[in-house]
Amino acid sequence: MKLIQTITSVLASLTLCTAIQAQTKLVIKGSDTLGAKMVPQLAEAYKAAGNNVSFEIAAEGSSTCFTSLLSGTADFGMSSRGIKASEKNKFASSGKEVVEHVAGVDMIAVIVNEANGVKKLTKEQVAGIFTGTITDWSEVGGKAGTINVYTRNTSSGTYKTFQKLAMNKKDYGKNSQKMAGNEQIAQEVAKDTNGIGYVGLAYVKKDGIASVAVNGVLPAPENSKQYALSRNLYYYTVGQPSGEAAKFIKWSTTSSDAGKIIEKVGFIAPPKK
Repeated sequence: MKLIQTITSVLASLTLCTAIQAQTKLVIKGSDTLGAKMVPQLAEAYKAAGNNVSFEIAAEGSSTCFTSLLSGTADFGMSSRGIKASEKNKFASSGKEVVEHVAGVDMIAVIVNEANGVKKLTKEQVAGIFTGTITDWSEVGGKAGTINVYTRNTSSGTYKTFQKLAMNKKDYGKNSQKMAGNEQIAQEVAKDTNGIGYVGLAYVKKDGIASVAVNGVLPAPENSKQYALSRNLYYYTVGQPSGEAAKFIKWSTTSSDAGKIIEKVGFIAPPKK
């Protein structure tokens, strides 16, 4: 009898260990815009729904989405911009196909210090400010003062998307100050009466800043089709996803629960197919 009890106890322990070890780990790398808030909150909700999975999320810029996928160090990537042709070619050269999944919709909000009287700019004025051809607030209807420009760093998808959407792909002004993430830009502009920067839609309600209307349209979900600086957010995988990665991507891009989280964070849920 004791032998049977011992065997039963050992088997139970082995079953418990196997269950623990069976937990899947998903490694996700890339965009700060997605990875700082949205994806972590989706991950927590996904686990709370009973899915036996852990997450490792590294939000270090959209460029790392593609380098990580290419090196095989991520299960899938996050990017706030579409993949470049040069990046796609690298996958093709390695015999890999990269697949794109729309994770949500964002609007790149131009922000100023809340004490700044300038709350409307044309797209041409925005381009002039960020390329450095407009350097004083008096040139766009504000009080005289040097414009201090805050941007994302060069590994950021937002840095490149803003350059494309707002600046006709021209170079940033030489005096622009590069920040690591949305939070950092919002913090610097909030401290600087003459500051201007840009952030994802999820960050526009930070204290001390105000959104600027571009061509008369404010960045708000209901204006996503009219706003000049709207963009898609993406997940990328090597080939079609499988296993837990496929389940999570499908849940996060199609379920109403995920959509509510995306919108609560401040973005717009992916359009229904």
